[in-house]
Amino acid sequence: MTNATMHPRLVLAELEEHPLRQRLNNEFHARPPIPLLGAMLVSHLIFKHSATTAQAEREHLGKLCQGHVCNAIDSSDAHMMLETGAFRMRWELHTEFSSYTFYKELAVGETLDPDATAFDAVHPEWLGGIPGKLMVATHVELRSTDEISPQSVLANLTPNGRTMVASRVADETAWIFTDFKIDNGFSRFLVLNAGMTQRQTGRTVQRLCEIETYRMMALLGLPVAKEVGRWLYTGEKQLAELMDRIGQARTADDERGVLSSLSALAAEVEHSVARTTFRFGASAAYHGLVMQRIEELRETRISGLPTFYEFMQRRLLPAMNTCEAISRRQEELSARVARNSQLLRTRVDIELERQNQELLAQMNSRAKLQLRLQETVEGLSVVVLTYYGSQLVQYLAKGTKDWHHLNTDLITAISIPVIAGLVAWGTRRMRRKLAAEEGVAH
Repeated sequence: MTNATMHPRLVLAELEEHPLRQRLNNEFHARPPIPLLGAMLVSHLIFKHSATTAQAEREHLGKLCQGHVCNAIDSSDAHMMLETGAFRMRWELHTEFSSYTFYKELAVGETLDPDATAFDAVHPEWLGGIPGKLMVATHVELRSTDEISPQSVLANLTPNGRTMVASRVADETAWIFTDFKIDNGFSRFLVLNAGMTQRQTGRTVQRLCEIETYRMMALLGLPVAKEVGRWLYTGEKQLAELMDRIGQARTADDERGVLSSLSALAAEVEHSVARTTFRFGASAAYHGLVMQRIEELRETRISGLPTFYEFMQRRLLPAMNTCEAISRRQEELSARVARNSQLLRTRVDIELERQNQELLAQMNSRAKLQLRLQETVEGLSVVVLTYYGSQLVQYLAKGTKDWHHLNTDLITAISIPVIAGLVAWGTRRMRRKLAAEEGVAH
C-alpha cells in the first residue's frame, strides 16, 4: 500500500505533534453554554482570589461532593461541571477570579421567596469556605412569557421608582429586565422566554452573568484611578515647582539639588505606573468584554426604557474614561519628568564640561610654566655638566703631566667650551627627538 492510499490517521501517526495542540483545541471548546429549558433559577457567584488559590479551590470542590452524590459532567484544571439531584453547579477558574454558577429547576408557576437561591441545598459551611472574597452575586430568573407576561412587568414599573434597564433580545424572542441594584446581597435579572431555543436560552443567561461579572471587575479600576488622581495633582504641582527652581538655579549645587528632587519624583511616578498598569489594562479589557456581550444580545429597544448598551454608556463608560485619563496622565507625567531630568542633566553636563575646560586650561598653563622652568634648569644643567666635565678633564690632565709635561690649566680651559657645546648639542637633540615622537603619537 502506497502513502497515497493510506488512511489519514496512519499518515498523521508518523508526524510529531506539538505538545500543546490538544490542550489548545480543548481550550477553544471549553466553557460552552448550558442548554436551558423551562423555568430556572440561576445563582452566579464571583470570588476574587490570588494566583495561589487554584489548588485550594479544587480541593474545596472535592468537599462539595462529600455531602452529595456528584456526577462530574465536564472537568479540567480550569473548569468543572457537577450534577447532583438538588442542583447543577459550574465552576470556572479565571486569572483574577473564580465563578460558581448554580442552576435549579423551578416548577411552572412556582413563586420564589426573596431569599431563595439556586444553592439552597449546599451546606452554608461549604459556601463560607470558598477561597477569595465575594465580588459578584447575581440571580437570573428564567420564565416563559406564558407564566409572566412582559406587559405585567411593565405595568408594575412606577414612574418614580428605580431606573429599570430592559430590552428585547435574540431577535425579539426574549425580554430582559434588571436595575443592576443589589437586594439581599444579589443583583437580579428577569428573563422572559418568548421563543428561544434551549441553546439560545443558555447563551443568553451566560451572557447576562458575564455582563454582571465583567462590569464589576472593570469598576475595580475606578477607586485606583481616584487615588492616583489625587497623587497626580500633587506630583504635577511638584514638577511645576521644580521647573521654577531650575530657572532660578545659579550654582552647580542648586542644579544638583533640583536634579536629586527630579530623580526622586521620577521614582515615585514609575512606582505608581508599575502598580496601576495591570489594573487599568484589566479594566479596559473587562469593559470591552461587557460591550461585546451586550452586542451579542442583539437588543431591541422597549419604549420608555434604556437598553443595556445605553445604560453602560451612561454609567460604566465615564468610569472607564476616568481610568483611561488617569493612566494617560501618569504616562505623560512620567514622560515630562524624564524630559525635564534630561534637560537638567544636559545643563549640569555643560557646566561640568566648562569646569573641565577651565581645569585643562589651568593644567596647560602649569605645563607651560613647568616647561619654562625646565628650560631654565636645562641651562643650569649645561653649566653643571660642563663644570663636572671640565673637572674630569683636569684630573685626567694631572695624571699625565709627568709623562708629557702638559699644562693642566690650559687643557682644562680649552675643554670647557668643547664640553659645553657637546652638552648643549646633546640636550637640544634629545628635546627635538622627544617632540617628534610626541607629534607622531598625536
